[in-house]
Amino acid sequence: MNFLEINKVLSNKVRVDILYWLKKPEDNFPPQINVPDFNNGVCVCHIQDKTGLSQSTVSHYLTMMHKVNVLTATRIGKWTYYKRNEEEILN
Repeated sequence: MNFLEINKVLSNKVRVDILYWLKKPEDNFPPQINVPDFNNGVCVCHIQDKTGLSQSTVSHYLTMMHKVNVLTATRIGKWTYYKRNEEEILN
């Protein structure tokens, strides 16, 4: 784990908010459309809607978070779902 890179990622309030929201996705996001539950994470479109930011900004944030391993990504069809990597976060 690269602490410097993780600190850079967590130095932004929206990225910290995303981590917080993903801790309890059923409380923070509407039901998923293409999947029955949140087992694979939350669709990028729901995260974007909640932040109110552009799709490109949210994608950049999620990519940064994925690169430092605090999020995992699962691709289902044309959609990508993100969830917290609890194992990495707890380390």
